[in-house]
Amino acid sequence: MNAVSTSIEKGYSLAPVDTDQLQPQPSSRRVNRRRHILPGFRLTLGFAVFYLSAIVLIPLLALLLRAFTPTTDYPSVYQVLKHVYDVATDERALDSYRLSFGISFAAALLNGVFGFIAAWALTRYQFPGKKAIDALVDLPFAMPTSVAGLALTQIFSNNGGYIGQFLHEHLNWQIAYTPWGILIALTFIGFPFVVRTLQPVITDLSVEVEEAAACLGATRWQTFRRVILPAVRPALITGIMLAFGRAVGEYGSIVFISGNMPYRTEITPHLIIMKLEEFDYVGAAGLGLVMLAVSFCIVATVNFVQYLSARRRGLT
Repeated sequence: MNAVSTSIEKGYSLAPVDTDQLQPQPSSRRVNRRRHILPGFRLTLGFAVFYLSAIVLIPLLALLLRAFTPTTDYPSVYQVLKHVYDVATDERALDSYRLSFGISFAAALLNGVFGFIAAWALTRYQFPGKKAIDALVDLPFAMPTSVAGLALTQIFSNNGGYIGQFLHEHLNWQIAYTPWGILIALTFIGFPFVVRTLQPVITDLSVEVEEAAACLGATRWQTFRRVILPAVRPALITGIMLAFGRAVGEYGSIVFISGNMPYRTEITPHLIIMKLEEFDYVGAAGLGLVMLAVSFCIVATVNFVQYLSARRRGLT
């Protein structure tokens, strides 16, 4: 007699059994592992943390320690901090801040205007030589900054410069060894950031929306201001901030065309190099901390703009 008949004879009631419950249930750990298509999550995460620590965090920590560690010339922490404060707030340093940040921001705004025009033309229109022009946009990425500085100095110098001599003779306008030369150099190295940031966004814009706005009676300016600009604004701000951050720390393309004249064309990176040549490592670290703080604010601003853009599109 089997178990079922025995249970019936004893008067036990048999409840329907769910066969799914009899199947072995995978553990939560196995379920979590199945969410990752590729294996090696712990290994890749550990490598990423190690790489960021070795390349980014450790050098920044060394900079902080250098700025707050007593030395032979400054045997106490108070003297170190006082020297860092004096160097970072010196009139020459303040003038270099105004020059570096002011011209970098102006160059970023110029790149925002002309970079948007270039990205729009390269994305929306077909014309001969488009691929060649699109490749030239990346030239500042590949060209060494010192080579760019030499080339710009050769072009815009008053003596023998192809463009600079003409401007100096006919308009009495000097480009090289003036803030105008720094502006041109920073515009040159920051231009690709805006173009490459805007191109994917402009590609995703629907032409039908612009046509619908035109059918409803909107002018071209109204279509741009109310349809196109709101869609590309986050990417445009991101590109401008990236160009600004790149320009703030630029040195190679400026050192030749600026002339490095104090209180006139001296930028903060050149002042840091000068402090290092004078073996004033504490003062150079203090100036580096100022640049680091500004760079952190730029990165935070870019990430915040990207977060707001993703939240507006419902991606977060």
